[in-house]
Amino acid sequence: MPQLSGQVVIITGASSGIGEATARRLVRGGAKVVISARRQDRLDALARELDPSGAAVLAVAGDVTSDADRRRLVEATQAKFGRIDGLVNNAGYGTRGPVEIIPVDAIRRNFETNVFALVALTQLVLPVMRAQAGGCVVNIGSVAGRIARPLSSVYDATKHALEALTDGLRGELEPFGVRVTLIRPGFIVTEFIAAADSASEKHLENPGPYAPFLAGFRVGYQKLRRVAGVPDDIARCVETALTSANPAPRYNAPLHAKFFLFLKWALPSRLLARITRLRR
Repeated sequence: MPQLSGQVVIITGASSGIGEATARRLVRGGAKVVISARRQDRLDALARELDPSGAAVLAVAGDVTSDADRRRLVEATQAKFGRIDGLVNNAGYGTRGPVEIIPVDAIRRNFETNVFALVALTQLVLPVMRAQAGGCVVNIGSVAGRIARPLSSVYDATKHALEALTDGLRGELEPFGVRVTLIRPGFIVTEFIAAADSASEKHLENPGPYAPFLAGFRVGYQKLRRVAGVPDDIARCVETALTSANPAPRYNAPLHAKFFLFLKWALPSRLLARITRLRR
């Protein structure tokens, strides 16, 4: 059974939310973490808080969509710690709105961050893990990757892509002792919603015939806050994956995520679609 203590783990999107909670939990468990995100000031503050000595935490600011920044992240990790035991692909954001009015360039950007950058960073880390004959790749997906919702089609499609990528990668890497798992968060209270609103604001200035539906969608999201989880719910799943010799293919959290995925399995598609429309 792998021990968390001493593992070297890269975490993307680590300046807030799930990434930050994961860094906190892993450091408490004795891991050495490399935290990455675009906001240098927040990374530095988190690194100082978690480990004032700097021996166990390395902050490397960068944009995950930049090839140069990805390479710098991997090189800095190896230079400081000499190995990479875990990669937590957490960086991502959401684009909201009806597909009809979202510019294709905006859709491409969302896929670039949530899918292509994740693949590119994983490609840089895998030769290190194979040479070590071990490691663990943890992809942060979403319940939305299985249950797509109106007005969230673009984001949900990026997370649906991770379902296939993770499954295929798992089989490819099993002969090398590298474990791969997917974590599906449900609704978690983080900065994600505000970031999605900001990223989508200009696309939704004139929603036209979708305006009434959009208003109901926002009300529905507010209702979801009643059952929302917290970032550490997902951080616990990451810790479980990193310390398991044979992690589950998927971890679903918190409880409402498991409930909705059960409904996906149990209910006819049309009935499930009515439930997930989030209308008021």
